[in-house]
Amino acid sequence: MGTDIRSRRSFLSAVSAGSLAVAASPLLSACGGSGSDGDGKTTLEWWDNATTEPQKSLYPQLIQAFQAARPDVTIKITNLENEAYKAKMTAVTASGKLPDIFMTWGGGVLKQQVDAGLVEDLTSRAAALSATLTPISQQAYRFDGKTWAIPNDIGMVGFWYNKRLFAKAGIKAPPATWSEFLDGVRKLKSAGITPIALAGKEKWPGHYYWAYLALRIGGTATLKQAETSKDFSAPAFAGAGQRLKELVDLAPFQPGFQGAGYATPGGQAATMGAGQAAMELMGQWAPNVQRDTGKDLGEDLGFFPFPAVEGGQGSPGDIFGGGSGHALRKGAPAAAYDFLKFLLTPENERKLITSGAFMPVVKGAESAITDPNRRLVAETVARASGFQLYLDQAFPPAVGQEVNDGVADLIAGRKTPEQVAAAVTRTAKSQ
Repeated sequence: MGTDIRSRRSFLSAVSAGSLAVAASPLLSACGGSGSDGDGKTTLEWWDNATTEPQKSLYPQLIQAFQAARPDVTIKITNLENEAYKAKMTAVTASGKLPDIFMTWGGGVLKQQVDAGLVEDLTSRAAALSATLTPISQQAYRFDGKTWAIPNDIGMVGFWYNKRLFAKAGIKAPPATWSEFLDGVRKLKSAGITPIALAGKEKWPGHYYWAYLALRIGGTATLKQAETSKDFSAPAFAGAGQRLKELVDLAPFQPGFQGAGYATPGGQAATMGAGQAAMELMGQWAPNVQRDTGKDLGEDLGFFPFPAVEGGQGSPGDIFGGGSGHALRKGAPAAAYDFLKFLLTPENERKLITSGAFMPVVKGAESAITDPNRRLVAETVARASGFQLYLDQAFPPAVGQEVNDGVADLIAGRKTPEQVAAAVTRTAKSQ
């Protein structure tokens, strides 16, 4: 931990040569160079993934408000799309020069950055602020009793569905079990409706199915045990693949899904928003991205949690998902933490929530939610019996990538459920 050179060296040596090549880019060279400008002023570099509305416009407004109150500080924000953001962060981590403020999903990716001595320990400074935040929102950013990032959003993955298309197919209520879900897919296909929109090209949306099925079959304890033992041979993981194959065999996805992106024109969100598919399995941000890339379903849009798996050990109240937070590079100027506190003042927390893009992390802030679907998500998160972070973030980067790649291969028919579980185990044990 801390500044142990050995831990940093072991992490950096694991980064591919291709990532190091990215590190030579002009964008990377800006990192780690902020601080005092010599005239009593401070310039901060902030990296985020806010490339869609309303975050794209909201964040600059918050920066302006902070700078008005703190004329000694200038904040420069760089927004990158999800996959580009992950690639750049891998590269800058390899260089040892993170931005002053950077968005993080927490979990294993953040843990490796922490172990490399690149992240500021916020435990002492954040004690008072942490007491005002919901416990589940902070879980992904705490290791060994210490706080390494401050959340600004928390939610869950679930099914967003088109009520009108469900009614057309004769589906009277959202499915509560996996068998009912598969039956609903069959009814939708019989009615000439594409059941599910999926961004097959980006892989991470597909891993949601495998992860949720493993959670429903084995429960949170099985996933935590696999994370600790680096062994995914438990029946829950092959079972998750078998259940997912049951779905894939029904050909439920839109034509061309293997080449479809998520937030791209004609991609998963746009297909759903345009009413060309009945469902998508996605996080709390889904309605906004549907609106930003396609059309707004309005009152036709509904939400239901991932169904229970008959005979599974997992509780239907266990949720899979996460949110986002912000961490600071080791040695970041004090103004960087001041800005993180500023983001969560009552006024700004309300702005984040009412924008429709964020779910509350401050205790009691749920009252600001007016949309019934978002309120349902917030209420489901609040009463969750267990929580599992996205697997491509909960595990080290190489393991998360193997999960995404393996599930994509399963969906494409290139791997069996057993081969996927075995490959994830091999990768985990090699780390």
